[in-house]
Amino acid sequence: MNLIYYESDNSIVDKEKSNARTRLIHIFAKNRGNPMKKKVNLVVKMIIAIILGIVIGRFFPEVLCRTIVTASSIFSSYLKFVIPLMILAYVTMGIADLTQGAGKLLLITALIAYSSTLIAGTLSFCVSDTLFPAFISASDLDKIAGTAGKSLAPFFSISIPPIFDTFSTVVLSFILGICLSTMKGKTIGTSLYDGMKDFSTIIDKVLNTTIIPLLPLYICGTFIDMTWSGKTFVILGILWKVFLVVIIMHLLYLLVQFCIVGTVCHKNPFMLMKNQVSGYLTAIGTQSSAATIPVNLKCAEADGISAQIRNFVVPLCANIHMCGSMITIVACATAVCLMHQLPISLATVIPFILTLGIAMVASPGAPGGSIMTALPFLYLVFGKTAGDPNGPICALMVALYITQDSFGTACNVSGDNAIGTLVDSIYNKWIKKA
Repeated sequence: MNLIYYESDNSIVDKEKSNARTRLIHIFAKNRGNPMKKKVNLVVKMIIAIILGIVIGRFFPEVLCRTIVTASSIFSSYLKFVIPLMILAYVTMGIADLTQGAGKLLLITALIAYSSTLIAGTLSFCVSDTLFPAFISASDLDKIAGTAGKSLAPFFSISIPPIFDTFSTVVLSFILGICLSTMKGKTIGTSLYDGMKDFSTIIDKVLNTTIIPLLPLYICGTFIDMTWSGKTFVILGILWKVFLVVIIMHLLYLLVQFCIVGTVCHKNPFMLMKNQVSGYLTAIGTQSSAATIPVNLKCAEADGISAQIRNFVVPLCANIHMCGSMITIVACATAVCLMHQLPISLATVIPFILTLGIAMVASPGAPGGSIMTALPFLYLVFGKTAGDPNGPICALMVALYITQDSFGTACNVSGDNAIGTLVDSIYNKWIKKA
């Protein structure tokens, strides 16, 4: 209903005041019957989910904990089914919409992401090798091993196999995206492009109506399991100094990344970091770069990254940019070597980092995927005998890494948007204008 009220037909000021009052009346009338119109911020939801997970896992009965973990497990299966579809839709359309320089942009993004991963791993070893000998001893081994095998199992599970595995989806997205970018309207029509565009719209709807609203449940279940098993608290109680150093390395690496990107792209690095808070907290709870894509896309939008670049870079980097995971794996490997008095040096770590930087491309679809991918290559650090993927040392590596996986993943996804900001600037300055 339109309300119009004028105190004086001859007074422009009175008319402006009346219009202002009318707008206020409309706003009040619109919200009066819906006091819950204002939505809770996603960051607040994540914090509440984390706190509830710890409290429920610590103080509530097992049946309630397992019920929530069961629901979280079902959602996890659904999420793993949707993730390849999400990557196929976003990466394909992101590349297809880059009508100029798609191949160049793909190469530039991949090189930046891989370089970031290698630099992170190298710096992690240098810091760990310097600091860890002061507070790591072999006597810690038995205490840590006592937490192995403990977990809160769901009442039942539902398997929803993904149509594609993560790596196959990325390759298919590259092929479709580049071909559509270079061939649509020329050697082929636009039917496939239009179909992929509609498919991307469908995935948007799925994410906004089912994935994002249920992410807090997923996060809550993760923290209930970690708290109930006692793994996190036992290991943190023994090696909290190691974890503190790793987390500080994550945060410092992100600070350097955003400062460099902010300087190059003429943006406020602290505002970029502020925009990343929701993505960081989501990654802590999901322990999956791919599962954080929906929230991370919103963070990228807040950073001012164009739609075609963020839809291309964020899903792509979720699969190839592993700076946080590399920092954690290298630091944990260094700690394990020190506890077992195994020799370790930069000469043994560099081949491991170079190999793992490529191997981890197929890993981020599941929590802990990076360390599972790393297991076959740990012999490069531990030696062929100690580096048996089924041996006790590798089992200890898994236990140490899983506890830190949340923070490594959060570092990964936050760095993705630093790369996205840089790639967006490169595209606008040099490729798009070429």
